[in-house]
Amino acid sequence: MTDPTHTNRLIHETSPYLLQHAHNPVDWYPWGEEAKAKAAAENKPIFLSIGYSACHWCHVMERESFENEATAARMNELFVNIKVDREERPDLDAIYMDAVQAMTGQGGWPMSVFLTPDGRPFYGGTYFPPEPRYGMPSFPQLLQSVANAYATDRERVIGQADRLTEMLSRTAMLEARSQDLSTATLDQAVETLAQHFDNEEGGFGSQPKFPQPMTLDFLMTQHARTGNEDALYMAELTLFKMAHGGIYDQLGGGFHRYSVDRFWLVPHFEKMLYDNAQLLRTYLHAWQITERPLYQRMVEETVAYVLREMTAPTGGFYSTQDADSEGEEGKFFVWTPAEIQAVLGPRMAAIFEDYYDVSQRGNFEGGSILNVVKTVEEVADRFQVNKGDVEQALAIGRATLFDLREERIKPARDEKILTEWNGLMIQALADCGVTFNLPDALDAAQQAADFILARMRQADGRLYRSYKDGQARFNAYLEDYAALINGLLALYRATFELRWLGEAQALLDILYAEFHDPERGGFYQTGQGHEALVVRRKEFIDNALPSGNSLAAEALLQMHGLLGNPRHREEAGRIFLLMEAAMASQPTGFGRLLCDLDRYLAPSQEIALVGELGDAATQMLLQPLRRRYLPHAVIAQAGPAADTPLPIFEGRGLVDGKPAAYVCENFACRRPVTTAEELLGLLKHTP
Repeated sequence: MTDPTHTNRLIHETSPYLLQHAHNPVDWYPWGEEAKAKAAAENKPIFLSIGYSACHWCHVMERESFENEATAARMNELFVNIKVDREERPDLDAIYMDAVQAMTGQGGWPMSVFLTPDGRPFYGGTYFPPEPRYGMPSFPQLLQSVANAYATDRERVIGQADRLTEMLSRTAMLEARSQDLSTATLDQAVETLAQHFDNEEGGFGSQPKFPQPMTLDFLMTQHARTGNEDALYMAELTLFKMAHGGIYDQLGGGFHRYSVDRFWLVPHFEKMLYDNAQLLRTYLHAWQITERPLYQRMVEETVAYVLREMTAPTGGFYSTQDADSEGEEGKFFVWTPAEIQAVLGPRMAAIFEDYYDVSQRGNFEGGSILNVVKTVEEVADRFQVNKGDVEQALAIGRATLFDLREERIKPARDEKILTEWNGLMIQALADCGVTFNLPDALDAAQQAADFILARMRQADGRLYRSYKDGQARFNAYLEDYAALINGLLALYRATFELRWLGEAQALLDILYAEFHDPERGGFYQTGQGHEALVVRRKEFIDNALPSGNSLAAEALLQMHGLLGNPRHREEAGRIFLLMEAAMASQPTGFGRLLCDLDRYLAPSQEIALVGELGDAATQMLLQPLRRRYLPHAVIAQAGPAADTPLPIFEGRGLVDGKPAAYVCENFACRRPVTTAEELLGLLKHTP
């Protein structure tokens, strides 16, 4: 058991995940030179444990092993033990996850890795149980076995570490295989996705199922490019099934991390800021294509969740909400018929339970996760009432149960503010806010950007990664810069305030200076001034989060469209050349990068509005641009004097004294138009 009076070195950290382990009997160190020096001085291997605060199995391993006095004593005797929050240190997480996947063929969290004193990995895995089960040794057995190997077979251990370290360095050494980029890569990626698509439940593969918003976005770009209805169907079926499943919080809005089954029913209940940021934009794009009310509702409810639960009073967005409450996974979200009947009454409860799949048997450990299994019409037929009565009962039921749920003990919230994840949410809220006229969403996005630029920026303009308890910490990574640049560009197209574009340009200059590889192309994850790790790697794979290079390519193409600097487009192209073959054959690993490649290969589209922003005629021109799906467009606005540094406005002004829109392709503009009807006519001829 944890002794609350005992503390280890993690007590001085700000990460909620590290602080959760600050009272363990394990003599934990944070990552740093002190731990590595101790390992070298005592000739001990390092045990590195990486996780995050909302991780259910991280909590399980802590309770079973890290709070166990005997296990902790063995860890302290045999190893120098380091605990890392993967959300604070994505560089360490990426390096050692690559190593674990190379050794075991799979990865996940908690991640358990054994290192030489200089940080080279030689053995690892994920969760290990306290007793032998699941075909795995017990964690105490593993500790003893690894320590024995390190003591008695050092040559083999060092050889394994050398081989793994060499393998880990390969991403930085990638060379372009060709100099040709074509739409054949996009076509092959769609074909590959179709082969793995679940035609009944949506998504890809069987189980577990992840939302994969980047892949769905890519499919929508291909529908726009080619008219491929199958591509749109794959995206829409997945979005429809998720919206009705238990992976979506039917009462409070927002999406859980992933579904353990193929039906999107039983989630791992943690909620991550980055999942909801990406899904907001995916549902927005689906609405822009189809105008289905369901997609707008998903956006509005998820925005409401983010503003209610995940927004800091001083600006910025929190990172995660836990899967567990009161020591049980999902307890906060699960219902019984008795609880519902007690507050809704028998008739209304029966309607609510029929629609949301609540039963005595339950669908999760004796309780019921709310999910939609019938249409409103089917429920109305069963109870012999009209559709409006059912909708009213469901609305009252949702509001009543939400209020009742608010009285429960909530899952813990990780209140770190991470630059990368905030950049993703800023982009989402800016885009959704202007499309659906959600001023609170746009305000929150601007406040978050102001917070980061004021509180998470160093004197020389470089960014920090993480902010918690008044402290900004850790040099920012490539993904932090690139995500924030994209967020700032979204704020520019939402407000047309040049300050956001100026801040984005300043950060792009740092991105080039700190992260760029001029020799081979692409960008390193860590900057020039970052601490030396076992390797300096490049990340290209879009997993739960888009890779830094995908985000960078997106930012570069947008900046090229706005500023016309050919270098930005050229450097984006070098990223695609490094990954072209992999994108075609493994599309679920490159969803965002494929969207970027689609944009790169399409004719660039620049839309310049000239007119006072507050003018009703200017707003009439702007409205169709907000509502239409325009994946390749950049949109800029200037007043009648066109006093702006953007080259797109050179020589362009009002037409007959009226606000005008200039639609340009590859910087060659068509005749200006002054009405929404004319503008829509021009847009019909572009994907």
